[in-house]
Amino acid sequence: MLSLTFWSITAVALLISWWRDSERTKKALRISGRSLNGLVPVVLGMVALVGLLMTLVPQETLTRLFNIKGVAGYALISLVGAVITMPAPVAFPLAGSLLKVGAAPGALATFITTLTMVGTVSAPMEISHFGRRFTLLRQAMSFVTAIAIGLLMGVFL
Repeated sequence: MLSLTFWSITAVALLISWWRDSERTKKALRISGRSLNGLVPVVLGMVALVGLLMTLVPQETLTRLFNIKGVAGYALISLVGAVITMPAPVAFPLAGSLLKVGAAPGALATFITTLTMVGTVSAPMEISHFGRRFTLLRQAMSFVTAIAIGLLMGVFL
């Protein structure tokens, strides 16, 4: 139902935009189409990689990894998430798959938080734009926050 609501709002907004200025709307649609064409291969590649990982790594190993208790367990899961790094549209379905194989919700919260917020792969680019101090501080705070989120989720769920 929510999806239908979003599509309806989008359609109405697009019609209003077309009515007000069809040339600008066409230009915006062309730009967004090119952006989507650039994004689709990357997302499909990540989805395929996640599917391959879920197939190759035994479920028992994933279940054991995502059921390690305490700060040390969450820190280990955070390290894995920080190294892998992926966008949220891929990370959330991965979390759903891991939950189905028995991963603990608190561990998943920690993993998803570091997966999307801490980026060791993207750190060099971030350093070039924002500086070393800012990047290291942001990543460290995100890492610690991820562990805290996981611990809190473990308590509440």
